[in-house]
Amino acid sequence: MAAVVEVDVGAGAAGERELDEVRRVETRPLCLTFRVEHARMHAKHRGHEAMHAEMVLILIATLVVAQLLLVQWKQRHPRSYNMVTLFQMWVVPLYFTVKLHWWRFLVIWVLFSAVTAFVTFRATRKPLVQTTPRLVYKWFLLIYKISYATGIVGYMAVMFTLFGLNLLFKIKPEDAMDFGISLLFYGLYYGVLERDFAEMCADYMASTIGFYSKSGMPTKHLSDSVCAVCGQQIFVDVSEEGIIENTYRLSCNHVFHEFCIRGWCIVGKKQTCPYCREKVDLKRMFSNPWERPHVMYGQLLDWLRYLVAWQPVIIGLVQGINFVLGLE
Repeated sequence: MAAVVEVDVGAGAAGERELDEVRRVETRPLCLTFRVEHARMHAKHRGHEAMHAEMVLILIATLVVAQLLLVQWKQRHPRSYNMVTLFQMWVVPLYFTVKLHWWRFLVIWVLFSAVTAFVTFRATRKPLVQTTPRLVYKWFLLIYKISYATGIVGYMAVMFTLFGLNLLFKIKPEDAMDFGISLLFYGLYYGVLERDFAEMCADYMASTIGFYSKSGMPTKHLSDSVCAVCGQQIFVDVSEEGIIENTYRLSCNHVFHEFCIRGWCIVGKKQTCPYCREKVDLKRMFSNPWERPHVMYGQLLDWLRYLVAWQPVIIGLVQGINFVLGLE
C-alpha cells in the first residue's frame, strides 16, 4: 500500500512539473513576440532623435497657430464657426463609430438625431407655432439633464474604480473602468451636441418672434405682460406664487416665464436679456447652490467642444505635414 501511495505522489509531482513546463512554453512565444516587436521599434527609430524633435516642434506650432486662427474665426464670423463646429461635432464621432463597430452608440446617435432634426425643423418654421418654444426647450432641457446625470455617474464609476471600490461588488477593474468611461463619454458628447443645437434653435425662435435680434434692434415692442422668449402672455405677477410656473424679473426689469428664461440662459447658452441684451446675473438667478453646478457643467462642455470637434482635424493636419516632409 505504501508503494502505491508513493507512486501516486510521484506521478502527481511529475504532472505538476509537466504542467508548469507547458505553461512556460505557452507564455514564452508571447513574451518573445513583445520583445521582438519592442526591439524592432527601437531599431527602426534609432538615430531619429532630431527627426522626433522636429515632429514635436511641428505639433506645438500647429496647435498654437490653429488655436489663434480658431479664435479669430470665432470672433469675426461666429455664425459660420458655430455651424462648422456643430457639423464636425455631429459627424466626426460617427466616423469612428462605424469604423470601430460601436453599434450601441450608433443606435443612440440615430435616435437623438431623428428627434433633434424634428425639433430643429419646428423651431425654424415661419410663422412659428405657439407651442414650439416650449417643445424645443423641454426636449433640450431633458437631454441636458440626462447627459448631466450620465456624466456624473460615469465620473463616479471611474473614481470608484481608481479607489478599488469595484472589488466590493466583485466587478473586474477593466469592466468597471469601461462602464465609467463609456457613460462619461455619452454624457459629455451629447451634452455638447444638444447645447449647440439648442443655441441655434433659440436664435431662430427669438428672431422669428421679433423681440430679439442678433443685431440688437428688435422688430417688436415688448409689453410688460408678454414673455420675450416664447411670445406668450404672462398671467402670474412677479410677487405671486404660480401654480404651474412662476414669473421672473431680470435686473433690467423685463419679466419672463421662469421656465423660458432658465432655458434661454442654461440650454440656449445666453447670458443677456432676450430683449435689451443687458447681461444677466446668473449668480442672482440661480441662488440655490444645487442649481449652480448646471452652469459650471455648461462651461465644461464649452471647453470640451474644442477637443472633440477640432483636435482630430489638427492631428490629421500634423500627420499630413509630417508625411509631406518625410518625417516618421
